[in-house]
Amino acid sequence: MKNSEILGLSTEELTARINEEKNNLNKLKFAHAVSAIENPSRITKVRKDIARLNTELTKRKAASASEQK
Repeated sequence: MKNSEILGLSTEELTARINEEKNNLNKLKFAHAVSAIENPSRITKVRKDIARLNTELTKRKAASASEQK
């Protein structure tokens, strides 16, 4: 997921996408624990996507908090 795609999402869509990606990460980890998955680097990619989404969500919360002051 690219940053330009993340910027196009609303705050509600960001939180929904974070939950979706976390579920996906749990499924990947479980599948990898049971038997080796074809491409284990997908786990790293999903973790980085979650971090990017959380970063944007934090930026938006900080911006809204500074606007309220």
